[in-house]
Amino acid sequence: MSDPPLDFPITATGLVRHFGPENNRVKAVDGVDLHVSAGEIFGFLGPNGAGKSTTVRMLTTLLKPTAGSATVAGFDVVTQADRVRRSIGVALQDAAIDPLMTGNELLELQAVLYGIPAAAVRRRADELLERVGLTAAADRRVGTYSGGMRRRLDLALSLIHQPTVLFLDEPTTGLDPMSRITLWEEVRRLNREGTTVLLTTQYLEEADQLADRVAIIDNGVIVQQGTPTELKAAVGAPSLLVSVGLPGGAAQVTDVVRALDEQGVKIQHLELSEPSLDDVFAAATGHRLEGAGTGTEPATDHEGAPAVKRRGRR
Repeated sequence: MSDPPLDFPITATGLVRHFGPENNRVKAVDGVDLHVSAGEIFGFLGPNGAGKSTTVRMLTTLLKPTAGSATVAGFDVVTQADRVRRSIGVALQDAAIDPLMTGNELLELQAVLYGIPAAAVRRRADELLERVGLTAAADRRVGTYSGGMRRRLDLALSLIHQPTVLFLDEPTTGLDPMSRITLWEEVRRLNREGTTVLLTTQYLEEADQLADRVAIIDNGVIVQQGTPTELKAAVGAPSLLVSVGLPGGAAQVTDVVRALDEQGVKIQHLELSEPSLDDVFAAATGHRLEGAGTGTEPATDHEGAPAVKRRGRR
């Protein structure tokens, strides 16, 4: 039996998940529609409790939907759950990794569970340990690993069977900046090699840096979808924080500086402020992600002068 075409490796239609007794049900996910294209990094953005992880658990067959339908890698998540599980890689936020086993032992066990031939196990494990930067720690017990090392090992475990679709549930939560950047680079490399990635995150910068498209979920409902650029452009045009609107964006900064110079106005610092995904989230939901800030106060240096800064996607 041949596998179905994968133009849309992840689809969901009216996906619903309720928890609790019938007379006091909580709607964790309430009618989610998704179509993720082949070779795409799709960002699922929202705060804790918004429904991100519940949606991922349904798509990865760990939870059955209360209503609606979904296919992953071309297979129905309910009626063909085994085919789905054999086609995907999953790195969950709360993944349990035995601290008494070594990285090598865990990879070999995972390979056996997926039925990988014994002759290929060692080669595959060595390749993955090298690509996630854990070769030197391969024979150490996982209990001695740092948080970043554990997340990279979890990523390697999810890739042992070379899945076509990869689910990453808040993969960088709690990581230091360098570990986060390292994992971002690996996700980009996997995507360049053809892996479709669905990434849940509550970090605005992470979605902005990695995702080709973003869906914002709030209270179990998707409230906005599109590319980061499209979503930010819909919120407003960039502006220079001297109370001058810049409908044409950064290209008009020179004109403003020239006009001020002609009037004898000396400029020490300028700040170009562009709409962020936090602004998109606020416009779509009426509130901001925890810890994101309002983005309305201009940055200042230690003497109170406006700081030189450009905000937006790098």
